[in-house]
Amino acid sequence: MYPTPASGKTWNPWGPAEVSPLLLVFSGPSGVGKDTLIDKILDIEPRTRKVTTVTTRPPRPGESEGIDYQFVSPERFRELIAEGALLEHALVYDNWYGVPRADVDNLLADGWDVILRTDIQGVTSIKRLAPHAVTIFVSPEDMTRLEARIRRRGATETDDLALRLETARNEMAAAPTFDYIVVNPENALDSAVESVRRILEKERSRP
Repeated sequence: MYPTPASGKTWNPWGPAEVSPLLLVFSGPSGVGKDTLIDKILDIEPRTRKVTTVTTRPPRPGESEGIDYQFVSPERFRELIAEGALLEHALVYDNWYGVPRADVDNLLADGWDVILRTDIQGVTSIKRLAPHAVTIFVSPEDMTRLEARIRRRGATETDDLALRLETARNEMAAAPTFDYIVVNPENALDSAVESVRRILEKERSRP
């Protein structure tokens, strides 16, 4: 059981009030290494917690319930939508993904800096509901390297490779709309980690 940090301020989840804990929303194209980067930040930043996405996608080998995703049936996902239990949700490659709102609210209310990982559409929805959210686009060095990563992943995934490549190109075009862009070079994770740490320091120091 982790100790609860003292935030020192009252957090108003969806209003314009002064905010102490951060809501960090990571996005970027498939294959860019978002999960690896986030996991490293969680390891080295004790004030951070990640909210696990709900999905209708079946688990892949090595994935764990509640750690990688919260795996639910399509029927249960529709119930969560009807209950208003999801902060945002979207259909991605024929599977539904959503962010459980209560998990976000509870962690922020307890003073944790909260990390979300979602698609571009989800970032737009969250920013509309929570304008103070800090959005971070994780980018490759260039499209050539990103396409190589996606093609390597395609050897073990059933999703259509051409669709993934086209989607990645469209997602890259959205990068300028984010608060920050973090380049995650292949085989140089420490560089991206340091960039995120500087973002955290800057955002935490705001009055």
